[in-house]
Amino acid sequence: MADSAAGGTPESDGRRGRRLLRLLGGSLRVSWQASRPLFLTMLALQVLVAGALAGQVLVVSALLDVLLGLAEGSGGLASVTGPVLALAALTGLATVAGGLQASARRVLGEHVARLMAEEVQEVATSVPLEHFESATFYDRLQRVRVNALSRPFQVTQGMFDLLGSSIATVGVGAALVALHPVLLPLLALGGLPLLVTGRREGRLEFAFRVAQTTNERERIYTNYVQSSRDEAKEIRAFQSAPWLQARYRELYGTYLADLARHVRRRALTNGVGNLAAAVVLAGVLLVLAWLITRGEVTFSEAGAAVVAVRMLQGQIQGIFGGVQQIFESGLFLDDVHAFLTDGRAAARAADGSEEPPAAFPGVFAHGVSFTYPGSRRPALRDVDLALRPGEVVALVGANGSGKTTLAKLLAGLYEPTSGTVLWGDRPLAGMRGAAVRSQVAVIFQDFVHYAYTATWNIALGRTDVPVDHKRVRRSARVSGVDDALAGLPDGYESRLSRMFPGGTELSGGQWQRVAIARAFYRDAALVILDEPTAAMDPLAEHDLFSSLRATLDGRTALFVSHRFSTVRSADRIVVLDDGAVVEQGSHDELMALDGAYAEMFTVQARSYLDGASAPTNGRAEASATDRTT
Repeated sequence: MADSAAGGTPESDGRRGRRLLRLLGGSLRVSWQASRPLFLTMLALQVLVAGALAGQVLVVSALLDVLLGLAEGSGGLASVTGPVLALAALTGLATVAGGLQASARRVLGEHVARLMAEEVQEVATSVPLEHFESATFYDRLQRVRVNALSRPFQVTQGMFDLLGSSIATVGVGAALVALHPVLLPLLALGGLPLLVTGRREGRLEFAFRVAQTTNERERIYTNYVQSSRDEAKEIRAFQSAPWLQARYRELYGTYLADLARHVRRRALTNGVGNLAAAVVLAGVLLVLAWLITRGEVTFSEAGAAVVAVRMLQGQIQGIFGGVQQIFESGLFLDDVHAFLTDGRAAARAADGSEEPPAAFPGVFAHGVSFTYPGSRRPALRDVDLALRPGEVVALVGANGSGKTTLAKLLAGLYEPTSGTVLWGDRPLAGMRGAAVRSQVAVIFQDFVHYAYTATWNIALGRTDVPVDHKRVRRSARVSGVDDALAGLPDGYESRLSRMFPGGTELSGGQWQRVAIARAFYRDAALVILDEPTAAMDPLAEHDLFSSLRATLDGRTALFVSHRFSTVRSADRIVVLDDGAVVEQGSHDELMALDGAYAEMFTVQARSYLDGASAPTNGRAEASATDRTT
């Protein structure tokens, strides 16, 4: 039992060996892919530095022999010149190569960071959208975003350190064995405590980082909201800065207290390892002194041995330090690898293989329900809905009734918890997601304000083809924002953000028109607009919807709105309440039904019109004071 705890079983040793090889192989592959020239340069410089160190031991021994000869009256000053120049050359070579190696390491590290960041971005942008409803996913994503940028190269750097120290150890060790064979194995024992304690340090570091993920995310968020443009006005209006600052101090205080405990534990572990290594070094030097007294080692050999022992101890520590770095970073790399593997698997599982029809066949929901991850209350319940080719359908309902969730399901962004969404007569889930989404344009009420040029804010609606500037202008004209964008200091090439020098900013209504232009630029068969006119004034809203049918030109449209004046012209109006469809029909049909839609329409109309002239009905009169839109 004690042996097993101390050294591990053969099986566990075998697993460790295989894991080490896997980590090295994966990290070397990433570094090789990132930049082959820099990788080869690093390798060559590592070998050069190691060779120079080994050469210095031999030159020191020769130099000491010459110096002792001078002290005894034999030889001349000229005999010193060769060893001195050789030692200077080797020292200079090691120093210059080491400096070049540091520069190459820095640049290669950035190449690796870019490559890994791109892999994380690829996974984060392809996993099913439901993942972003999970706090656990955000924790994993935060850890991976940090660790993926540095840990793969740290393993590679650990390998370079291990390789370089091993080469130097072979050279310096051979010189030390030539002086006396017992010195090398004694010195090698000094590295074993570092190996044991190093692995312990790696486990402590990984456990600490995992435990701090949520705290770190909230610290980053709390810091961000205090320095973000969008939040700045509200923080001042509500004078919430003191609370936010206190919250940041509280979070950081908790982190610092945990960090202090972690650092003490790690320092204690590190101290034990280095103390044990120092004891072994002292023993080696005592053995060397004993050998001198016995006459087994000459004075010049002893001087060279002292240099070799000190140099070799650093190389042995480098070997075990490299192994420690590999194992410590390996724990984080396992986390990164698991995230990338799970994310790609989830993306593949959510993606079908069938190609959708070239012509939009309509989209149909049958018995669809959906519950967000971590929630017990369904957002949608047993919904049936049809969007036929060429139809304009409106979704209305109170906040939280499920309108946006249903729009995401029909767009193929979510998969239903139960029920089926059909693309024509075939399940949407069985079709290739990218091909389906190429036929859909979606603008949500929380659309993105991209800090790029006006051209790109619109052209991001379709990035699989080169930018069509005429189409950009046409989309802007249709959405009514062409004059505003053309009038900017640099026209359509103006950056729409004051975050960067020379940028400008739009009003809320103008931004909304830019987002709508982005949807029109996509030229998709199905257009989904979620609260497309929330930031527009009534006249602008009227202008947009009066031309909507002409703009759609036979396309299918689904739009969500709280303004009932905009939904009257829809072919069909669907009313959602608590995640279920309660009514659907044309405006006239629903008003004649005198149900939920008629009530909401009447209440909203009364807010614009005098009570005497507002359209009324019995149901609305009875409950107008109880409901709002």
